[in-house]
Amino acid sequence: MIEVTRVEGRNQIDEFIKLPGRILAADPNWIEPLWLERRRFLSPRTNPFFEHADVALWLARRDVRAVGRISAQIDHLMSDVDGLKVGFFGMLTAEDDPDILPALFRTAEAWLVERGVGIVRGPFEFNINQVSGLLVEGFDTPPSLMMTHDPPWLGPGVERLGYAKAKDLFAYHLNTRKGLTERLQKMAERASPEVTLRSLDMRRYREEVTLITDIHNDAWSDNWGFIPLTEAETDAMADEMKAILYPDLVKIAELHGEPVAFIALLPNINEAIRDLGGRLLPFGWLKLLWRLKVGGIRSARIPLMGVRRAYSNTLLGKSLPLKLIYALQPRGLARGFEEIELSWLLEDNMPARRMVELMGSKRAKTYRIYEKRLETAD
Repeated sequence: MIEVTRVEGRNQIDEFIKLPGRILAADPNWIEPLWLERRRFLSPRTNPFFEHADVALWLARRDVRAVGRISAQIDHLMSDVDGLKVGFFGMLTAEDDPDILPALFRTAEAWLVERGVGIVRGPFEFNINQVSGLLVEGFDTPPSLMMTHDPPWLGPGVERLGYAKAKDLFAYHLNTRKGLTERLQKMAERASPEVTLRSLDMRRYREEVTLITDIHNDAWSDNWGFIPLTEAETDAMADEMKAILYPDLVKIAELHGEPVAFIALLPNINEAIRDLGGRLLPFGWLKLLWRLKVGGIRSARIPLMGVRRAYSNTLLGKSLPLKLIYALQPRGLARGFEEIELSWLLEDNMPARRMVELMGSKRAKTYRIYEKRLETAD
């Protein structure tokens, strides 16, 4: 028998956090997240997501042993779809056992239906601005910063419960040692001669993060599943990212002094924490700081890039992503980054996909967002 119980209290939160690592302990590509960061993420005191959302967490048990987990959340900033309220599931993992996922989803779906949800999507941690999708292709390499790694049995198990693909998200890998196509770089320069690029100004750090968030919200507001970042989330993000940001790897494009686009390249911190087992004490802090500041990280990820909508369909707007990426190449190489992950891109974002493929990027991983319509009480 599988029993599903609501997660409450510090001990159960820790059990919830550590369960994926126990299930995937034999997977050589699993990277244990930092437990301290996960506790902060799941706490309403430190994660401003809870200010505009309702969240519930559950553990599935066989006897007393935890064998699976799931979250359900309702983000009140998410727009209705076809007149139906949208809810999410996430934080999903389970042992390879056909009884576990049905029990988890019955519980999560019942909680959502009680709150009037007619469409459920996921997995998200906790919404599309955080870790999104379930890995369905690319199990043979470790995940990059803020990307997930899942066992191969999880996707088919979700689909057997009536969930269908809503969208696929693609991660592309670019080998910077091979160099980028000079022809594309010249095209970008010709299309945007009046655009100047500058690095992040750490003296005005909060203002800069607010600016980037404003461009991000404007750039992606028409995208599938869009949810705006709030000011509180921007402040939290500023605190979290400051330790791993290199100002010269964040570029802001200005047209006649007006900020119109940005890009951020972050070191793949997963490389730095891979052997820490989730712990920062007693010596994890020292290892992490050494690897971040002195070296040892050979890959990076571009998690954020945006062009204001007023320019997105113009020749200038289409050239700006190229110009921004090319501006990062020499600085990234100087930091020792030999591979860059561009992730994630929606499957139907063909202009962006064609651009990164022309640059020589190869599709490395596919993450799937699932969707299901629920029978509401009314």
